Amino acid sequence: MQTPWEYRYAHRMQKMGSSVIRELLKLTEQPDIISFAGGLPAPEVFPVEKFKEACNIVLDTLGAQALQYGTTEGYLPLREMIARHTARFAIEVTADNILITSGSQQALDFIGRLFLNRGDYIVVESPTYLGALQAWNAYGAQYISVPSDENGMIVDELEKALRIGPKFIYVLPNFQNPSGATLSLERRKQLITLADRYGVPIVEDDPYGQLRYDGDHLPSVVKLDSDMRGSNGGHYTGNVIYLSTFSKLLAPGIRLAWVIAPPEVIRKLVMTKQAADLHTSTFNQITAYEVAKGGFLDEHVKIIRSVYRERRNVMLETMDEIWPVETRWTRPEGGMFLWGILPQNMDTAEVFKQAIERKVAFVPGGSFHPTGGGKNTMRLNFSYSNPENIREGITRLGILLKELIAAQKN
Repeated sequence: MQTPWEYRYAHRMQKMGSSVIRELLKLTEQPDIISFAGGLPAPEVFPVEKFKEACNIVLDTLGAQALQYGTTEGYLPLREMIARHTARFAIEVTADNILITSGSQQALDFIGRLFLNRGDYIVVESPTYLGALQAWNAYGAQYISVPSDENGMIVDELEKALRIGPKFIYVLPNFQNPSGATLSLERRKQLITLADRYGVPIVEDDPYGQLRYDGDHLPSVVKLDSDMRGSNGGHYTGNVIYLSTFSKLLAPGIRLAWVIAPPEVIRKLVMTKQAADLHTSTFNQITAYEVAKGGFLDEHVKIIRSVYRERRNVMLETMDEIWPVETRWTRPEGGMFLWGILPQNMDTAEVFKQAIERKVAFVPGGSFHPTGGGKNTMRLNFSYSNPENIREGITRLGILLKELIAAQKN
């Protein structure tokens, strides 16, 4: 039965739904379930003692400032630190190019609020990050999917999508969520060339870029775009909006991320943020700065890489040993996820139901494909579970898949 509230919701609510992943996580909260479903960092690597020390220092020395309202742009020393860190990767930016947001999800929402009118098109990889789709569905976005493979978006397929006239291209070039794929250097260069030719901006989402376990660092899309355009006195004025976060480097609970963009875009985003929440938590920003400064972040990231590298390797080794030959999967060089691909006639949403009965969980892949497809795919997170649980959970899944595939053949 409809309630009086049903007639009062804004039209945009018709395009919004609960996060599939968040709903799945409710099913996996039972302590005996081994879950590869969430995109969760390992709590064991959170620098709890460093945060405890930093909180005391901040309250003792900057308590009044930390507990007061702050500027919308963000805590200046934190933005300057991000600018210095960015400069290490040869991107010339200043604090004027940077806005601190309450997590990358807020940045994605603000980009939608700033750029999208109902019916506007966005070019996305297929599969792509579900949180971005959820943010932009509220603004009535439509999607043009470009297929991807182990080397990321197949950029040869991009030009026909750009002819439709999208508002922007959304790409996760490093260890993509959900697939774990990395956009190759050649394709990165093709991407910025085509985007420039058609006058279409790029939103580069890079939460995992520092979590590389194998291979060589690749220049970011914003770096390649900056190189193509040349220096502009230290201010980046190019065609890319770059997003990153402290959620994977320090802790997700502090809800701190940042946007790098041309100053005129930052000014518009600042206006958007003023209307939303005035500013990101002053206390969290100052505390994160206190934690990260002095080289701590560089050393801490090495610990995270070591832990996640081991967990990724255990997952891949177990899949190599146990999973049926009819299945395949990506071999990510970093990040937190890999992507399983089952025979075309299998539906991972149905597999999920039986996996839960065996006390193991993953995310079915269909939701990551905004224009359909991917029913035979799954996302597996390797960062959260310890090696013993990874080995056990992946073994359970492998045995289940062997049984299901054998049943189909009979």
